[in-house]
Amino acid sequence: MWAVVEISKKQFIVKKGDKVFAPRQEQKEGEITFDNVLLLANDADIKIGAPYIKGAKVTAKIEGEEKGDKVRIYKFKRRKKYRKTQGHRQKYTVLTIGDINA
Repeated sequence: MWAVVEISKKQFIVKKGDKVFAPRQEQKEGEITFDNVLLLANDADIKIGAPYIKGAKVTAKIEGEEKGDKVRIYKFKRRKKYRKTQGHRQKYTVLTIGDINA
């Protein structure tokens, strides 16, 4: 069984046991439940929500936080001696998918 879940306005395809790098969550440890299930699929049965499936839930265990890759932003204007360098490193919450309930 797999599902399409909306976590912090982003959509993820998940199966039981998958690790997901979701945008940073406020909860730091324990289990978290997501009610925004867009699609549920079994072997032959597919349920599509409009926009969400009522009563469907996905539970996940929070493993911790990690940082993403470093992104460099470089701006310049030719012949004006203008150069600007900036960096960014996104923080993610690592989730391990547990149960997918219809």
